[in-house]
Amino acid sequence: MEPKILALATYLALSPIFLNYSLAAEKTKNEHVVKDGMSVSFDYTLKDTDGKLIETSKGKTPLRYTHGQKQMIPGLEKQLAGMKVGDEKNVRVKPEDAYGPVNKDAFQEVPKDKIPANGLKVGAVLASKTADGHVIPVRVAEIKEKTVVMDFNHPMAGKTLVFDVKIVDIQPPSAQAPAQPAKPGAPAKAPSDKPAEAPKK
Repeated sequence: MEPKILALATYLALSPIFLNYSLAAEKTKNEHVVKDGMSVSFDYTLKDTDGKLIETSKGKTPLRYTHGQKQMIPGLEKQLAGMKVGDEKNVRVKPEDAYGPVNKDAFQEVPKDKIPANGLKVGAVLASKTADGHVIPVRVAEIKEKTVVMDFNHPMAGKTLVFDVKIVDIQPPSAQAPAQPAKPGAPAKAPSDKPAEAPKK
């Protein structure tokens, strides 16, 4: 048999094998579901109940986290369980399953002269450092004659969050990429995230 004919015959004989292998690999990938231990990548758009956009991953790298490791607000993580690559879902997360209710004890009065001049405005967001060195955003809630009332609650505390999510990728534990750090207002959060508490006097 001519070499070219032999090569063609060998290729035709092996093609179904490679094709079946490729299809099997794709099928295995598509069969992955969101469950504990899986590295999950997804796109999301976050809005409030009035439809106001808070944050979106559109045009950015999809958010990745490890399911079941408390890297995600519990209400959203629960709704992502069981989804597959390509699945989309609209999810409403109540405050108690997100960043918690507004904590009245997280409001603290500080002397007005301790606040920078450009921060003396209701709604202004300043930075404060916690005892363990973390920097958190604090909001000016009220301005009095000699003091300023600061709100140490998480910016999303007390709010129902509305997510539109789409699963982009699911990988087993052995293929996990590091989870991305969370940002204020984003769905992912560190295991230590809790409703903010006012510093002890």
